[in-house]
Amino acid sequence: MPTYQLQDLTVRHLGGQSTPALQAINLTIEQGEQLALIGPSGAGKTTLLATLSLSHKPSGGSFQAFGAAPWSLGEAARHRLRAQLFLAPQTPPLPPRQRVVTAVLAARLPQWSVWQALASLFKPADPEAAWQALSRFNLGDKLYSRVDRLSGGERQRCGLARLLLSPAKALLVDEPLSALDPALSELTLSTLREEARARNATLICSLHQVDLALGHFPRIVALRDGRIAFDLPREQVTPQMIAALYQGEQPADSVPPAGDDPMSVKLGVGACL
Repeated sequence: MPTYQLQDLTVRHLGGQSTPALQAINLTIEQGEQLALIGPSGAGKTTLLATLSLSHKPSGGSFQAFGAAPWSLGEAARHRLRAQLFLAPQTPPLPPRQRVVTAVLAARLPQWSVWQALASLFKPADPEAAWQALSRFNLGDKLYSRVDRLSGGERQRCGLARLLLSPAKALLVDEPLSALDPALSELTLSTLREEARARNATLICSLHQVDLALGHFPRIVALRDGRIAFDLPREQVTPQMIAALYQGEQPADSVPPAGDDPMSVKLGVGACL
């Protein structure tokens, strides 16, 4: 069963702008697939991830997640379906005065009773699991730090460590590298891919770094102006396609010249820690 099936999907932002944020979106994403979303700023990548996480209700077309039409379900059934999805936003919503261990363990809230959740605020339920998740992103030494003492890049990785403790079957990650240096960017993508592969979870990651998208993901879905510009295996993505996609905007990194192996592209990413 596919994780997602979208047919002629249309999504409008709250406020009802005349131009849809997403239109005529057709996608089938199989369970366990790993794909990157690329495209210029404002193309609709974040809106698509929010829609896939059931945070945005489509205004038209057909949308199924795990074989169900979420917006035809009752609230309780939709909540159970949403528990199978994990959205890691670019800026994770971490309470500033909370300790990192508590913020990471919050990934298990859907599995806990109210009393378990309250007890974990005072005595973390499984600090070892939180430490192991943080350590995979080189952040184990921050286990008992306060969130507001973390740098921007550390907060991003803290949010991704939370993802590792989630039981979700679809991992939706929005721009996870915006505050990371090249070495941490490589580590982050490798860790996310390893985790998805280990649990046969679907991984969908939006990236501005074209070279890293091509180097790590077998399928590339490109968005421009709220539409799919192309949906191809990475081997079929050409420099001409990338140039047309980012016409008028410089991508964070350029695609390698024709004939180069994307896996060997020299790294170059956004702001460093």
